[in-house]
Amino acid sequence: MAKTTSVTILSLLFVLLETLIFMGTVSGSSIHDLLKSEGLPGGLFPRNIKSYTLHEDGLLEVYMGEPCLAVFESPVKFDTVVRANLSYGGLIGVQGLTQEELFLWLPVKDIIVKDPSSGLILFNIGVAQKQLAFSLFEDPPVCSPQSNLSHSLSPFLSQLILLL
Repeated sequence: MAKTTSVTILSLLFVLLETLIFMGTVSGSSIHDLLKSEGLPGGLFPRNIKSYTLHEDGLLEVYMGEPCLAVFESPVKFDTVVRANLSYGGLIGVQGLTQEELFLWLPVKDIIVKDPSSGLILFNIGVAQKQLAFSLFEDPPVCSPQSNLSHSLSPFLSQLILLL
């Protein structure tokens, strides 16, 4: 009887541990490692995220703590929560991520690596698709909190005003 109870408890603990690892809540399991394991560059999300959850259906939720700005080739805004369906080589149906193009903030809809050997990553911003070098996203950027100025001005102008 005691042996059966021990085996049952160990089995339950093992299942719980597997669930925690899958959900991305075990320390040491980073969003950056997860992205790399799915054929994406590890630096798509900033290094200062608060946490993330990967649901069994592939829905990835990344919690930033507060909206923030990062710069890859152009400025990018991360909302407090960024959601997307994660599959190998892609983040599909992205919500909560916008990219500045010609002084306009456009929502990023998909992020796709079609051919890893090409060294390119595709950003679908709805009205256009933008190909960027995979190497731009190898290292996670630091995401700076947004001020009220950042909502209405480009990040460059916001930084210039703060320096004055």
